Amino acid sequence: MAGVAVVTDSTSSLGGDAVTRAEIAVISLQVVIDGQSRPESEVNPLLVAAALREGKRVTTSRPSPQAFAAVYDSLGAAGYQAVVSAHLSAKISGTCEAAEVAARAAPVPVTVVDSGSLGMVTGFAALSGAECALGGGSAGEVAATIRARAHASTMYFYVHNLDYLRRGGRIKAGAALIGSALAVKPLMTIADGEIRLHERVRTASKAFTRLRELGLAALARAASESPGVDIAVHHLDNREAAERLASELTGRVRTPGEVVISELSAVVGGHVGPGTVGVVIAPRL
Repeated sequence: MAGVAVVTDSTSSLGGDAVTRAEIAVISLQVVIDGQSRPESEVNPLLVAAALREGKRVTTSRPSPQAFAAVYDSLGAAGYQAVVSAHLSAKISGTCEAAEVAARAAPVPVTVVDSGSLGMVTGFAALSGAECALGGGSAGEVAATIRARAHASTMYFYVHNLDYLRRGGRIKAGAALIGSALAVKPLMTIADGEIRLHERVRTASKAFTRLRELGLAALARAASESPGVDIAVHHLDNREAAERLASELTGRVRTPGEVVISELSAVVGGHVGPGTVGVVIAPRL
């Protein structure tokens, strides 16, 4: 009999092969470009980058409780005894809330886990949870594994312009004004489930230098405390910079682990804008 199923959402940036191997179910958020809504899984992030550059209106929306209910029902019908549903921060999106609504009527017990972050912080945590589940772990053990790995992970990212985050309400208007003052380049992080301005530098080149320094420092800390560290470098239409950053990180501190270079999901990309580059450092526990 099947044990615990793991569910996550499309902003986790997990590739299809990883999802298949780990037996994770993925629920898609929605991307809306000039009023036309499509599942994120069907939208190329580069299309979002182009739309933003052309001045089109790009918004996003959470999955509906009905979408979650359909997945939970199918997992129950497949024989799973419990579900752990891990999603991006509840302070950034209403996805966890929709999952909670659906969980109350699900045919099997559902534990909703707020990763407190997004991107591959959630993705790596979900993979660890799935590994625990495939090894026979209980729902409580799977949920605890996901929470612990997400909490141990670090994310920093550079955005070219904070206005995209301000428009979507993901940061406060005051922070956006401070970050944009005097043409400074903002470096962001996620703390307590919120996207926050970490520091400001004067130029894009200095921003990338500082992003590398922050990534290396986080990697060195993680490597000193963990048997392995996974790295993800996200970007939106800035692959050359992402590849350079990944090379510099892995060239300085060598740790057993996976290195992933990927476009940001279309939903996340719609809020941070083209040119964004970010790094995730996720120690294995």
